[in-house]
Amino acid sequence: MELREDIKDFLKTIPSDICVVAATKYVDSFEMKKLLKNGINNFGENRVDSFLKKYEELKDEKDIIWHFIGHLQRNKAKDVINKIDVLESLDSLELAKIIEEKRETPLDCFIEVSINLEESKNGVSYKEIDSFVEQILKYQKINLVGFMMMAIKNDEADDILKQFKALAYLKQRVENKFNIKIPYLSMGMSDDYIQAIKANTTHIRLGRILWKN
Repeated sequence: MELREDIKDFLKTIPSDICVVAATKYVDSFEMKKLLKNGINNFGENRVDSFLKKYEELKDEKDIIWHFIGHLQRNKAKDVINKIDVLESLDSLELAKIIEEKRETPLDCFIEVSINLEESKNGVSYKEIDSFVEQILKYQKINLVGFMMMAIKNDEADDILKQFKALAYLKQRVENKFNIKIPYLSMGMSDDYIQAIKANTTHIRLGRILWKN
C-alpha cells in the first residue's frame, strides 16, 4: 500500500484540533516514514508481533507516538506495555492489573466501551462502565484519558452518529459522577470518521482512507 498522493489536501479537510491516529496494520515502516513527513506521527497498531517489529525499525524516529488500538492479549501485554505511549483498548481488570504490575510509568489509557453490546466485539459494556471506572481509578499506573468505541459496520450514517453521541454522553455522565475530567474520545474510522467528528470526537483512527485504492 502506498500513501495517497493528495494526503496533504485530505488532511486539510479534518479539523486541526482532531488527532489523526494512522491505523498502520497493513503498511510497512517505509510507508510510515512518509506519514511522518506529512505531519502524522500518531501510529496505531493492533498486533503485538507487527508492532514490535516496526518499533525496532523506527526506533530512531523520535517524534512517533505509539498507540495500541487492538485487543491486547494479557499473555502478550508485558511485551509492549513499556513501549507504547497510549493504550486505546483497555477492556478488562485483568489487563489493568498487568499494567499496574509491569508498567514503569503511568500509561495513558482509553477504556474501550461496548456501546452496542456486540458479542463479536471487545470492550466494557456501557452497563458496567461505572463499576469499571471506579476500579480503574484506584490504579497508579493507569492514567484514564478517554473512551474508545467502534460503531456497528454497515449501519446508516444517522444510526452511527447516534452511537457516537451515546459514547459522548456516557463520558460526560461518568465525569460528573466521579468528579473527574476525561479529555478524549476515540471514535471513527475510515468509513465513519465524518459522523465521529459531528459527535465531537477528539481522535479518529484512519487506515484505508490514507492509502491509494
